Amino acid sequence: MTSKTIVIAIGGNSLIEKTQDISVSSQFEAARRTAVHIVRLAAEGHRIIIAHGNGPQVGFVLRRSEFSRKILHTVPLDSCVADTQGAIGYNLQMAIYNEAKKIGIQIPAATIITQVEVNPHDPSFRSPTKPIGSFMNKEDAEYHRETDGWHIMEDAGRGYRRVVPSPFPISIIEIEIIKKLSGQGALVIAAGGGGIPVIKTDKGLLKGKEAVVDKDFSAALMAKELQADLFVISTAIDKVCINFGKDTERKLDRISCSEAEQYSNQGHFAPGSMLPKIKAVINFVSSTGNEGIITDPKHLYEAIYSNEGTHIVP
Repeated sequence: MTSKTIVIAIGGNSLIEKTQDISVSSQFEAARRTAVHIVRLAAEGHRIIIAHGNGPQVGFVLRRSEFSRKILHTVPLDSCVADTQGAIGYNLQMAIYNEAKKIGIQIPAATIITQVEVNPHDPSFRSPTKPIGSFMNKEDAEYHRETDGWHIMEDAGRGYRRVVPSPFPISIIEIEIIKKLSGQGALVIAAGGGGIPVIKTDKGLLKGKEAVVDKDFSAALMAKELQADLFVISTAIDKVCINFGKDTERKLDRISCSEAEQYSNQGHFAPGSMLPKIKAVINFVSSTGNEGIITDPKHLYEAIYSNEGTHIVP
């Protein structure tokens, strides 16, 4: 196969294989397992750019901040994203280095702490709906509402949660650095957690925002700006299904953008899980005319070299 530029988006949840074991060492082992398949692709001469989620990891940072609020400052959400970009990038860099060394090659990997511009007038800033962090009792919820200005939502009798805006990404600030490093042969890890959300002031200066950007949308934007040949989303399932969980469940092998949109409109994909992934791939494919794939980590190589995964085409 001719060398291709491939953007791979890895879910933050995929770095936690067992919910009863969320230690840093177990997250590294999950990163290593994914790195095995990415290194196989890089060894074939493909230019790989990795984006990753960070939902659980940001939740851990916020939880620590919650426990220590009487003795330490709280951590702004944009800083949480930056912190987890560095930590997860470190895990992936080490895993890629080690897995490459095992097969006798060198793959330079670099993490770019990435800022993603969002529109300050995005509707989500007026009506935050994205729940983050752990559940709180009413007392803690009121404390954060009054002290930190958090938006709080009661969640089906289970307690209270913070909700934040989830604006759409409009540009990647460090895209030229990403292009340059990738062009020089580096495996680049960028736009982690959807990127650090920033806005531009009237003077053109950057300012961080308390928000989260969807990782899949940012990865699709990055893939478009890099003119990627392939955009791959790595998630918990090997193929996308319709009628999921029903007797009529069916796995999708290869579908067009119009078919994917039709299935979306029919409600086959859950808004909080598969729907954003489908929309992100449709966005990339319809804009570039190139192919998108959704599969799980262990089928990454086979999805590109055979018929594994769900392929979405123009």
